[in-house]
Amino acid sequence: CVLWYDGCMLFSLLLSNPIAFLLLAGALVISLTIHEFAHAMVAEKLGDPTPRIQGRISLNPLAHLDPVGTLAILFVGFGWGKPVMFDPYNLKNPRRDSALIALAGPVSNILLALSLSILIHVVSLPELLETVCVITLSTNVGLAIFNLIPVHPLDGGKILVGFAPRELAREW
Repeated sequence: CVLWYDGCMLFSLLLSNPIAFLLLAGALVISLTIHEFAHAMVAEKLGDPTPRIQGRISLNPLAHLDPVGTLAILFVGFGWGKPVMFDPYNLKNPRRDSALIALAGPVSNILLALSLSILIHVVSLPELLETVCVITLSTNVGLAIFNLIPVHPLDGGKILVGFAPRELAREW
């Protein structure tokens, strides 16, 4: 999972509006955690115990945040979460199942954004909570779209290689 934000914007937001910075940081932590958790859950459901063994079947953000990647988001504007490791030899159909594992992250972000959108439109929320939901919603949409770009190491590259015809996948 890779995130991109305008690093200058994030750092200046910390200096100019610490509350907005904390809301955005919270949205990033939630988004990254759910994204990586989804990769881990699908890998386990497809037969690989590696994520469970490594403690990745968890909604604890500490299991999913890469210290360097997280700091890089703040200071450089480009960062990442801790990748979910899996062993393709434990999968019944390694090529397809690897693509499904990669697809799980962006799908989880889209589902979270959709859920938040429904919540915002159906329930009358206090202004601060609505703001948190909107920030988290937009963060998840951005994360999903960015990670679906079909280049490695993004999820989109793995999805393309897993579902494309073998000849095209080899060329890609």
